[in-house]
Amino acid sequence: MSKPKVLFVCLGNICRSPTAEAVFRHKANAAGLDVYIDSAGTDGWHKGELPDVRAREAGSRRGYSFAGQTARPVADEDFEDFDLILAMDRRNYSELTRRALETQTGKIRLFLDFGTSSEKEVPDPYYGGQGGFEHVLNLIEDACDGLIATLENLK
Repeated sequence: MSKPKVLFVCLGNICRSPTAEAVFRHKANAAGLDVYIDSAGTDGWHKGELPDVRAREAGSRRGYSFAGQTARPVADEDFEDFDLILAMDRRNYSELTRRALETQTGKIRLFLDFGTSSEKEVPDPYYGGQGGFEHVLNLIEDACDGLIATLENLK
C-alpha cells in the first residue's frame, strides 16, 4: 500500500481537526506508520490562523505538537488527494458528502467510528470551558488508536 493520506475535518479547523492532526501525527510516528496527515475546515472563517490557544495548551500538556499548523478550508482537490477524510461530526460529514463526487464519498467517514466511545461525534469545545478540550482530547486519542490499528492491518 502506498503512503496513506488522512485528512481530519471540523467546521473552522481551529479546535477539533488540528487536535486530531497533532494527536494522530504523534501516535502514528510512535507506531512507525508512514502517513501523510493534514486537517481542514468545512468553512474558511479562520483561514491562516493558528489552532485555538486552549486546544494547543490542552494538547501540549499531553505532549502533542501543533507546530506548523494553520487553519485552511477544505479544497475540492482534497476529495481526490486524500484516502480518508474524517469528519468530526455529522454536520461536517454531511457537508463533505454534499461537496464530494459520488465516487469520492466512500472515503468520507465519521472519525469516532474508529474509536470505542459510545459517542459518535466529537463535540465542538469552542464555546465551552477547558474541560471541553480535555474531553475532546480523550475522544480523539481513543479514535486515533483505532485508526492506527486499522491502517496497520492494511499494510
